[in-house]
Amino acid sequence: MTLAERQARPRALLFDWDNTLVDTWPTIVECYHDTFTTLGLAPWTANEVRARAHGSLRDVFPSLFGERAGEAETVFYETFHRIHLQRLQPLPGADDLLARCQDLGCYVAVVSNKVGDNLRTELAHLGWQRWISRAVGARDCLRDKPAPDPIFRALDGTGIAPDETVWMVGDTPADLKCAHAAGCLPVLVGGPEALSEMFLSHPPRLRARNCHELAALL
Repeated sequence: MTLAERQARPRALLFDWDNTLVDTWPTIVECYHDTFTTLGLAPWTANEVRARAHGSLRDVFPSLFGERAGEAETVFYETFHRIHLQRLQPLPGADDLLARCQDLGCYVAVVSNKVGDNLRTELAHLGWQRWISRAVGARDCLRDKPAPDPIFRALDGTGIAPDETVWMVGDTPADLKCAHAAGCLPVLVGGPEALSEMFLSHPPRLRARNCHELAALL
């Protein structure tokens, strides 16, 4: 019997947003490119952005840009608001996965490091409110992921305790660390084939290559 077969069916699934349910890497890469170049800095390559652009901007930008963090954030969001909705694309199988969760009677929420208002705008743009009960983003809580605060906010008032029947699903070390901190089941979707030290310090309990495979696990 596999781990997935032994694992209890979840009562709740909390999904990361960017590159877990939707493909936003092209947008993120362009936002970082414009930010670095406007500030007169050598931009990261697309691969560097994928490897390093994790965490909320309010946590990451001060270490990247120091006293110019506020200026950098302004530039980032000027590009973001210009392009994010027109480029927003669901990942293959994401809508079927969310429908499957609903069929199973699971509570579904999103826990993201995208600013909450922007997250909810994208959710509405896709019309996914029919599947997703709550969306908690950056700045909605005192602390963002990997702190457990957003998970606690997503479950608040549901009567569901953060335990192993709550799956925190994401593609980055921050998602797994957040799950461990809250006492939920960490589930990695996508991510590198060979897990780096960052992933192994807070390892996943379940893995799926994509949304289709996660739906099959359910």
